[in-house]
Amino acid sequence: MASRIRDTLTPEGERFYRMLAELADKEVRIGFQHGEAAEDDGTDICDIAAWNELGTEHIPSRPFLRKSVDENEGKINQFLQAEVRSLASGKTAETLLNEIGNFQKSLVQEKIAEGSFAPNAESTIRRKGSSKPLIDTGRMRQSVNYVVKRKGQD
Repeated sequence: MASRIRDTLTPEGERFYRMLAELADKEVRIGFQHGEAAEDDGTDICDIAAWNELGTEHIPSRPFLRKSVDENEGKINQFLQAEVRSLASGKTAETLLNEIGNFQKSLVQEKIAEGSFAPNAESTIRRKGSSKPLIDTGRMRQSVNYVVKRKGQD
């Protein structure tokens, strides 16, 4: 008579599978949350960021969000590989997602500060006293943030 072998997960294995399920159900959104910050005149920072990222009739495109990903692909991959390794050592899903959010937030803020974009118009330079694009009061750069949400949640 053949004996049946029954294999069970250790508590650590069960925790790991629960964490993977939690990660599969969540996402990190980096950027600007509408209604969270505004200029003194009431203009939402989220709108200002979109106008600068995509450009308008009067503002050239300054794609700081896209460039923060495109120009840092290697750095992002290296960071994520290290994060995956840390999962095995007990890092929680919540901690991992917050670290990803903070990491990408810093890349966006660096790209805004770098300023290698189309120059400001002369009228803008006269108004704000600087030729540096994307930096006026600093509020947009300071307003970059992230949220962790369930996938599909608004």
